[in-house]
Amino acid sequence: MLHCSNHAIEATYEKQMEELVFHADETRWEVFEQIDEKTGHRWYLWVVRSVSVVFYRMAPTRGADVSKIHFAGIISLEIVVVCDRYTAYKCLASDYEEINIILAFCWAHVRRDFLDLARSYPEFEGWAFEWVEAIRKLYKINGERLEEWDADLPIEGQSQPFIEHHENLRTTLSQMQEQTKIELSAQKLHSAKLKVLKSLKNHWEGLTVHPEVPMDNNAAERALRNPVTGRKNYYGSGSVWSSQLAAMMFTMLQTILLWGLNPRHWLYVFLQACAENGGSTPLDLSSFLPWEMDEERKELLAQPLALKPLDSIIWPQEPEPLDSS
Repeated sequence: MLHCSNHAIEATYEKQMEELVFHADETRWEVFEQIDEKTGHRWYLWVVRSVSVVFYRMAPTRGADVSKIHFAGIISLEIVVVCDRYTAYKCLASDYEEINIILAFCWAHVRRDFLDLARSYPEFEGWAFEWVEAIRKLYKINGERLEEWDADLPIEGQSQPFIEHHENLRTTLSQMQEQTKIELSAQKLHSAKLKVLKSLKNHWEGLTVHPEVPMDNNAAERALRNPVTGRKNYYGSGSVWSSQLAAMMFTMLQTILLWGLNPRHWLYVFLQACAENGGSTPLDLSSFLPWEMDEERKELLAQPLALKPLDSIIWPQEPEPLDSS
């Protein structure tokens, strides 16, 4: 299975490296195999989601080197990575010289900062929820704006409704930025308020990126939901090879789902083709990669797999008992 998956994984990775906007995240994963120079069994499952591909990597660390390895194959001179404020992504952006990597930070995490503060400091709940309401307003205005967004046109060529929503969003963001400055300049500001406001100020540039870039990293977090559910039930992987296989399967099946195909049907025909090719991946993968399939093939693989009725299956015969005489 690993051998069959490798070529498909390589083709999937190459497809993702052609794209421009990515959502990235990571979560812990247990690998119960003793590894030299590694203490404990904690590994990390990384995900990078783009418009066409959901790609997973299993790594023994949560270091910046993992994201650098993933984006080493990028072919564009400028990309956007939507992410949280984890330092690994900041290192990714700062260490690349030949590629301009723009980090778009997540407003859902900013909102969470204020909600956490409200839970920890009930006396500041009213203040925190004013900020939560301000962020809700941003989401509403941005949603209205994106309903009018035409990805094929520059900002100046967009429709009048888009321009109106766009200017409304810019004004609202400007007001929020000014409010942040005013509150940070207040004397004897409580340390809890200071922490969340300084974070908002320090990450402001990454929170106000391109018009078409989502405000949050929910796409990557949703892509980790099924693996995390699995991890909570079976704890992780028993060996390194099985963890790598898990990442491969997550990649292929979540990408298939992203394209609206039936994963069971796709996996059946893919493994059947591998079996007919002597246990190796077919040289021509065009009939298995969604971005290369024609519409008829996509429509076919979007349907549930038609199973043979049980009475049509030729079952193996029981062996004749040995003659004891």
